[in-house]
Amino acid sequence: MELGMAGLGKMGANMTERLVRGGHRVVGFARTPATVDAVVQKGAVGAHSLAEMVQKLTAPRVVWLMLPSGDTVDQTLAQLRPLLAPGDLIVDGGNSYYRDTLRRSALVTSWGFHYVDVGTSGGIWGLQEGYSMMVGGADADVERIRPILETLAPAADRGWGHMGPVGSGHFVKMVHNGIEYGMMQAYAEGFAILQAKSEFALDLHQVALVWRYGSVVRSWLLELTESALADNPTLAGIAPWVVDSGEGRWTVTEAMDLNIPAPIITLSLQQRLRSREQDPFTERLLAMMRNKFGGHDIKKEP
Repeated sequence: MELGMAGLGKMGANMTERLVRGGHRVVGFARTPATVDAVVQKGAVGAHSLAEMVQKLTAPRVVWLMLPSGDTVDQTLAQLRPLLAPGDLIVDGGNSYYRDTLRRSALVTSWGFHYVDVGTSGGIWGLQEGYSMMVGGADADVERIRPILETLAPAADRGWGHMGPVGSGHFVKMVHNGIEYGMMQAYAEGFAILQAKSEFALDLHQVALVWRYGSVVRSWLLELTESALADNPTLAGIAPWVVDSGEGRWTVTEAMDLNIPAPIITLSLQQRLRSREQDPFTERLLAMMRNKFGGHDIKKEP
């Protein structure tokens, strides 16, 4: 099967390489020529514009987008509109907000194209391990790209599934990432407690390694934590600054809209926001209030 891959960041490039290895013909497009050249060396066909990518595909076409969420996706769809023909299928494999996916699907369908959303998990390890894919779309559209999904997944019969109509794939991936926030925060807090118990002089890498086998808290995230602690036991040189992709925020918003309590996911998101405060006004104000009502000392900055 053939498809166009628009967006050759690390994940898109790795997906392209996995598809080529699986016998698919992939026409890869990125704005940076060196990025295109890199996937060509892996066996893909290169394109240096969306028009060239579409031209090198046989109708009816499949165009897979691996782009950052937001305006970039909308702009790319607008550019694709005059290039594609009725019956062509667009797949959004990035981390788009599912409400945007619903809007885009209605728009793209009005142009005569088909639309499928694929929430994709696997990160930089997907090339070797395969990707977990949560797919939303019409039955016929999902069946049409089944060979692609089966190649990208860890195995043809596992690691991917048709979640429901358009939007459901990105919705499930959104919640998946919200859960990920909570799991990461729990591991981080637990290891911080272990590290603080200085009289035991615990080897955190050894703890993570022991927990990887047989423990009820074993997971792939723990495997990555163990690997990181093996490389850098004291986390030297790593700033306590944690970014968020936006999906944790969307999950919290959705939970509130549905009247579903989600304190762990919400607090883990708040902790990420707190990690970026270089001058925490909140704590300064708390210290001042405590001094005002109780006369407690205020620690002065050096």
